[in-house]
Amino acid sequence: MDKTELVSRSQKRKKKILGTLTYIAVIVFLIWTITPLFVMVVSSFKDLREAFQIPQVGDWKGVIKFFQFTPTTRHYVELFTMEDFRPFIINSLIASISASIIAVILGSLAAYGLARGRIPGEEHISFWIISCRMAPVVAVMVPLYSIFSGLGLLEAYRWRNLLCLMLAYTTFSLPFAVWFLRSFFEDIPTEIEEAAKVDGCSNFRAFWDIILPLAKPGIVAGFILCMILSWNDFIFASVLGQQGAKTLPVATSELHSTVDIKWGRILASGTMLCVPMLTLGLLIKKYLVQGLTMGAVRQ
Repeated sequence: MDKTELVSRSQKRKKKILGTLTYIAVIVFLIWTITPLFVMVVSSFKDLREAFQIPQVGDWKGVIKFFQFTPTTRHYVELFTMEDFRPFIINSLIASISASIIAVILGSLAAYGLARGRIPGEEHISFWIISCRMAPVVAVMVPLYSIFSGLGLLEAYRWRNLLCLMLAYTTFSLPFAVWFLRSFFEDIPTEIEEAAKVDGCSNFRAFWDIILPLAKPGIVAGFILCMILSWNDFIFASVLGQQGAKTLPVATSELHSTVDIKWGRILASGTMLCVPMLTLGLLIKKYLVQGLTMGAVRQ
C-alpha cells in the first residue's frame, strides 16, 4: 500500500469522523432548542396538575407518563372568553404584517439603489444604515416616544397607536431589510438588465419585471424575518402601545400578577406566539432556504 493511498484513507476517515460529530452537534442543538417549545405546546393542552409533572433527566417512566394525559382546550377557551385575546392577536397581525410590507418595499428600493447605483461612499452609507439596527432599542425609545407624542400618535385611539407601532417596527426592520436584500441584487448579473434596457425597458420597468422576480426568494425571506422581529417585539409594544393597541406579547406578560399566575393561559398564549411563525416558516420553507443561501454565494 503506497503512501498516497494511506493519506487518502486517512483524509476519508477524518472527513467521516467530522461529519459524524457535526450530525451529533446538530442533533444535540435541536433537542436543546426544540424541547422547551415542545413541552410548552404539549402542556398547553393539559390540566394544570398534569402540566407540572415534567419528567427529570433519565426518568424514562416519567417521559412515558408525560404523554399519558387527556387533552383539553380549556386554557385556550379561557383566553378567548375570560381574557378576550382576539383584539391582541389582530393588533399583532396588523402591526407586524404592515411594518414588514413597508420595510421590504422601501428596503428593496434602497438595496437595489446601493447594489446598482454608483454612489460615492456607498459602503459607508450601507454601514450607517445597518448601524441603526445595532443600536439598543432602549437607546432610541425616549426620542421615538417624544416624536410620536408630538405627532399625537400616543393618544387613546386604537388606530393611532397601531400606526405608532407600525412606524416603530418599520424603523428597526428597514435597516435590516436594506442590508439583507442588497446581497441578492448584487448576485443578479447586470447583463440581464442591460439586455432589457436595449429592448426598451426603463430602469424601473427592468427592476419591477426582471429583478424582483429573480430576487423573490430573498424578498420572501426578508419579509418573514422582518415579521418575526415585529411579531415577537415586547419593548416597543409595552411602551408605545396603549390599551387599545396592546399586542399579544404584552397581553401575555399581564397574565401574572403579585397575587396570581395563570400558568395554563400563559402556556396557551405562548403557544399562539410561537406556532404561527413556525408554521409560516415551514409552509414557505423552500423560499426561506433559497433566500438565506442565495446571497451567500458570489458570482
